[in-house]
Amino acid sequence: MNVIEVKNLTKEYKYKQKNEKKGFVYNLFHEQEKTVKAVNNISFSIKEGETVAFIGPNGAGKSTTIKMLTGILYKTKGDIKVCGLTPIKDRNQLAYKIGTVFGQRSQLLPNLPLTESMEMFGVMYDMDKKTREKRIKELTELFDLKDFLHQPVRKLSLGQRMRAEIAVSLIHSPKIIFLDEPTIGLDVVSKKNLRDLLLKINKEEKVTIFLTSHDTEDIQSICERCIIINHGKIIIDTSCEQLMRDYVKNKNIIITPNVEFVEFPELSTGMTYLKRSKNQIIVGVNTEIIHTQKALQELIKKFDIDDINIDNESLENIIRSIYEKD
Repeated sequence: MNVIEVKNLTKEYKYKQKNEKKGFVYNLFHEQEKTVKAVNNISFSIKEGETVAFIGPNGAGKSTTIKMLTGILYKTKGDIKVCGLTPIKDRNQLAYKIGTVFGQRSQLLPNLPLTESMEMFGVMYDMDKKTREKRIKELTELFDLKDFLHQPVRKLSLGQRMRAEIAVSLIHSPKIIFLDEPTIGLDVVSKKNLRDLLLKINKEEKVTIFLTSHDTEDIQSICERCIIINHGKIIIDTSCEQLMRDYVKNKNIIITPNVEFVEFPELSTGMTYLKRSKNQIIVGVNTEIIHTQKALQELIKKFDIDDINIDNESLENIIRSIYEKD
């Protein structure tokens, strides 16, 4: 079952621009109307329970698309269905089906304890007292909020606040959660904890996750599928695993010796020493020039090896190269 269906979606912005200078005279009384397509005829669908990264550089059309999906912005053309509803037309009904978390904007009440924000959101979503209390207890346990449940939100650390933000967005058990840079500004430990929690709610509550992030660790840790948008158009829609297979052109082979390395013989074309020391060698392999298996065979012949590991190119580099080519 698809919870999001987008067909030929376009969003145009119009603005007026004064005519350009002709000779030595400006025409101050005539303006030309210009049109910019922030989102240009995109189509995709997302199944219930999917974890999807919707990514692209700044100005690619990510935020505009999310605002149309959540009923904040009108579309210019095309069709949108979210949980079977039309976002603008059925905006009030849709609010009961979705949750939103924006890393740089808080929906919590800063001067009041977290419990009051959770209570307020429960009331907003027409939850009766018994259901509300049960859900708050579930989320408190799931997100480990008990130690700061009664503290004013403004006194929470950023990691605590983001856990609380996601918990509050799930108070009404939405089918989809839209996350915009949920780990921005967090330390490494807090990021991992938050990612683990998101995977847990996806698995246990079947919540569909629609994520935008510039942090490639978020994408790799949470998402099964990547939709990449640039200049308002979808340029890639594939699984994260397939994306790695299709676009990984460089691999690093890390070698540990049986005895200390003494010599570093010349390597075949497509192979480069990235590090040479008596205790470790790292060889970069361009797989467009030489196959990984052939490179391994050569290294095994040239060195007395105790251990060998292969690292793929980072997702960050892959995505950057896709942007540059588009």
